[in-house]
Amino acid sequence: MTNATLYNYTTFDGHRRIATGSLPANALALKRALEAGAAGPVLVFDDNTGRSIDLDTSGTEAAVLERTAERAAQLESRRQPDGENDEAADVAGPRGRGRPKLGVVSREVTLLPRHWEWLAAQPGGASVALRKLVEQARRDNADKDRSRLASERAYHFMVAIAGDLPGFEAATRALFAGDVAGFAQQVAAWPVDVREHALRLADSNA
Repeated sequence: MTNATLYNYTTFDGHRRIATGSLPANALALKRALEAGAAGPVLVFDDNTGRSIDLDTSGTEAAVLERTAERAAQLESRRQPDGENDEAADVAGPRGRGRPKLGVVSREVTLLPRHWEWLAAQPGGASVALRKLVEQARRDNADKDRSRLASERAYHFMVAIAGDLPGFEAATRALFAGDVAGFAQQVAAWPVDVREHALRLADSNA
């Protein structure tokens, strides 16, 4: 799910941040930087993953805005909402006439016979029991999952833009060890925009 407190996208020209916000706004910043002969590399990052993305900046600015608005919609459609309430509604009783199927996806699950026997004995059957187990695991591990995802997005950004900066390896170790103070110490000497963005992405509460 998209983290609403993070800007969606950020563009860097070398170690200097030149744009942050929507994908079309960043695409324009990329186009203008390239046309102005930016020293670069000029990279656009998806702040929710920390990965750089390729954008087509050919044509007029109007064409770029239209094209990237469509691309942004496609990217956002892949970030599915939580869906917990929809799933609960889907399993809470029979479907009425014309009632749409709310996000339920059928996929193969391989279990041992004793697992199937246990699931079959649960109220609502195997599907309902599995959903409840998954939702409980999601709740129990929510903090760990947020921390892991934050570390991964910061790492992807760092690899793309800070791999040659001093303390990179030590910063990476501190990042995945959950050593917030150590990570901040290792990136303290980095260019300000890179440092601030890496710290921001690494914040699981952002």
